[in-house]
Amino acid sequence: MISKTGIHATLALAFLAQLETNEYAGAAQIADQVGAPRNYLGKLLKNMAARGLVVSQKGYGGGFRLARDPEKISLLDIIEPIDQVSKWNGCFLGRKKCSEKQPCAVHHQWAKIREEYLHFLKSTTIAQVAEKKVKLEN
Repeated sequence: MISKTGIHATLALAFLAQLETNEYAGAAQIADQVGAPRNYLGKLLKNMAARGLVVSQKGYGGGFRLARDPEKISLLDIIEPIDQVSKWNGCFLGRKKCSEKQPCAVHHQWAKIREEYLHFLKSTTIAQVAEKKVKLEN
């Protein structure tokens, strides 16, 4: 339901949520933990720093950490800039004129599912995801 990039971003932030306050982790370490390519994850983390989700620090002892309390970071905060899920308002069957007045065969069912999915993303925090140790399982 979300892209591979969205999954990597979520797992990376869940890993960072497990760090001690003011502790940093390097991009390579995080990438290894979540099973993402190192260069790719480094760029993704820089992008998340620009959005205010993580803080980066260069030099010895530097790396990345969460910018705010993991209880205050929702999955939607992470996923929306990547996958733009709030824009999933088009017709599920691809019709150009699908609306409440001219619904397609699945319009009402899709609207319910879309709203529930968005509610899930808004109400689930990265702290909840991080409750169990985040590590790539083979």
